[in-house]
This record gives sequence, C-alpha cells and structure tokens, in this order.
Amino acid sequence: MAEPHTHELGAFSLGTPAHVCRWRLAGRSLLLANRHLRAFARRIVNDKPVSPELVAWAKQHIEWTLADGSHEHPDGVLMLIIDDAGAAAMTVGPYLPLAHSTARHLIGRACSAAREQEQTDVAPEVLFVHTDGALYAAAAPDAGLGGCANLVVQLASTLGIPVTFESDLLDDLMEGSLEADGIFLASDEHGIVPASDCSNGVSERFAASYRRLFESARSKAR
Repeated sequence: MAEPHTHELGAFSLGTPAHVCRWRLAGRSLLLANRHLRAFARRIVNDKPVSPELVAWAKQHIEWTLADGSHEHPDGVLMLIIDDAGAAAMTVGPYLPLAHSTARHLIGRACSAAREQEQTDVAPEVLFVHTDGALYAAAAPDAGLGGCANLVVQLASTLGIPVTFESDLLDDLMEGSLEADGIFLASDEHGIVPASDCSNGVSERFAASYRRLFESARSKAR
C-alpha cells in the first residue's frame, strides 16, 4: 500500500497525537468541508481552543493535501492530526467501512464520541433515534456537533422533523428503557449509518440523502 501523503504545519517531527479528525472524501473532494471546518474551529485541543491560525492553515492545506494525496484514495479519508505540542499534519488514507453496524455497535461508537466531546467540545459521531414519530439526538442541547450530525439536523429541519437533544439518551438505550423504531449514526468518517437491526423508513431516508450527496460529489470528479 502506498504511503499516505502528508502536509505539515512548519518543519517538525510530529509528536504524540492529541487529536485526530477523520473526514470522508468523495471523488477526491472533501464532503461537507465547510461543516467540518466550522466544527473544527469550535474544538478544544490540548486544553486550548483551536486558534484561528490553525483553522486557516487547515482550510488552505485541505486543497493542497487532496491535490497531492488523493489519487490513491479518491474516496478515502482526510486525517487532520494535532500533536501534544500543538503542531499539525494532514494526510489522506484509505476508507475502511465499519465491520459491524448493529445498534449495539453504533451505541458503543456514540459513547466513545461522547467522551471525546467532553474533552474537545465536539462529537465526531452522534447517535439519532426515531421513536413514536419523533427524532432524538444523543447529545446535550449545547453540545458541539461534527459536520455530519450538523447535516442531519439541517435535513430534519428541511423535512419538517423536529430534533430533540437528550444527553441521557445513550444511557436509556443501554438500560433498555427506551424502545427505538429506527437508529442511525451520523459520523464524520462513515456518513449516515442506519443500524442493521433497527432501521426504519426515517433512518433510511437520511442515509439516502447522504448517499446522494456522496454520489453527486463523485460524479463531479469524473
């Protein structure tokens, strides 16, 4: 496998990674680029808010990194790595699909993302639950959302579906005190992933919207 192409912020040897953003590509373009950058600007890394200078660097280097590094993996993953000293690097690697997408596995991923959100103020993956005709997000009302979760909220508004934010939703699901009609994960890396064992028309509708965006970006690159 070819080594991923990397752009770095200044001349340095990357230290211990403190934070990694993983953003899906489509046809050598960064899907949801503006949403990802807005979420990145809100992040806290190494106990400090991400600086405007680092956001500007990331915005500039996305284009350069994709131009040089996306030939091998046009539908791969763009990774933005920040080390414990605040230095940054950007690279493109292959996309590896989720090995499992059952509700249990998606809940587990959402729990890990929620722990990341406690440290960085932004969750890269958020679980959404459709039950009794309503859509719920497993996040606090003031939680920072990654680019894909932000897309879900906007799509829901367009479709006239209100979204309620519930910080205890993951606990309710794990305890079995909430029955869901449909569950899906909104992931910056994997897109909108319906639970393989708990899906309905609503979750599939959101997944289909994401797939259309993905295929549209790929078709433009041909």
